[in-house]
Amino acid sequence: MKTNDEEKCTKAILALYEVYDPEIGLNVVDLGLIYQIAFDDKSKHIEITMTLTSQFCPMGESITDDVIQALSNEFPDYQVEVNLTFDPAWSSDLISPEGKKFLNS
Repeated sequence: MKTNDEEKCTKAILALYEVYDPEIGLNVVDLGLIYQIAFDDKSKHIEITMTLTSQFCPMGESITDDVIQALSNEFPDYQVEVNLTFDPAWSSDLISPEGKKFLNS
């Protein structure tokens, strides 16, 4: 995952561990859905680039809303923007070792 602020990113990641894909039951971090988190302290803006397990994910809006809420709770003075991308496309190779253990894969 790319970031321009390691300290804030660590806090953001901890918050995102609480955001789950409800169909899979695994958090968005361990699923490998988060690609980049950028912080702009001047404008108090967080831009997160992420993907979903598929372009047609029926829970996509719910997941992105939960990501915004989690980061807004952690950084209440910041505006959060989610950019969805499917390039590169998500694959099970992006799942963390902890996630693979959870999924028994």
